[in-house]
Amino acid sequence: MKLVIISGRSGSGKSTALNLLEDEGYYCIDNLPVTLIPDLVSHLQNSVSSEHQLVALGIDARNETKDLSKLDKLLDQAETQFDIVFLDADSDKLIKRFSETRRRHPLSNKYTALAEAINSEKRILEPIADRATLSIDTSEMSLHELRSTIKSRLVEKQGSGISILFQSFGFKHGIPVDADFVYDVRILPNPHWDQALRSMTGLDQGVIDFLNGHEEVAEMLTDIRQFLQKWLPDFELNNRSYITIAIGCTGGQHRSVFISEQLAGHFEGLYHNVQVRHREIHPITTDSSA
Repeated sequence: MKLVIISGRSGSGKSTALNLLEDEGYYCIDNLPVTLIPDLVSHLQNSVSSEHQLVALGIDARNETKDLSKLDKLLDQAETQFDIVFLDADSDKLIKRFSETRRRHPLSNKYTALAEAINSEKRILEPIADRATLSIDTSEMSLHELRSTIKSRLVEKQGSGISILFQSFGFKHGIPVDADFVYDVRILPNPHWDQALRSMTGLDQGVIDFLNGHEEVAEMLTDIRQFLQKWLPDFELNNRSYITIAIGCTGGQHRSVFISEQLAGHFEGLYHNVQVRHREIHPITTDSSA
């Protein structure tokens, strides 16, 4: 049985993630008390039915704080393969989402303002966030982008190997907070200053030819490839299921897109689960085998 725990602060997209997994055949339970996890897993594993081999649990701050602190012990007792996906967003974004939907935050009341409840929730969920195998920042994601991300990283993942995401981004729009590695490629020649290339992206042949024509671009690619080839196997041996590698240039249109595509193409030959996302130009692009 494969168990996925979906957690995160309220308004970060947990319901969207659970709905997507349910659509993909997962048996989903929201707001399960964490103390019941071992009993639930035991019950489903001993069931004569094979319908519940994929299970997703929504766990959030509505649990008792003292129970959340026991999560590690409870998961060990469950004795099953599991992933913990932690969704989060900037506090300002969460406040805006609640204001727009007019929903009440589960921790807010006449004594606790919305901003205070959101900050308190972050502290309560720290034991889960620290144990997460995959963290996703949904601050700039639409519902479609979040569904696509969950599907590509969880549902379409092949086998038990490490899942690698190369994500291009623009520094002027902020660094992805869920990245495990961040590479700054702003030092490379910038196609933006060529009027013929300015409206293109790193997916277009004109930009590809431009960057391939500079020796320092090839050197940067070689250095990043060699570092990742050396250390990714150790992350996999250390039971890391997901790695996000962010590549940033100024606007996230040209250099970071090109470098991300080149790296993804290279590592697709070494790992089964490789995706590439261009945050500033496309919601999600999966590997060719998906």
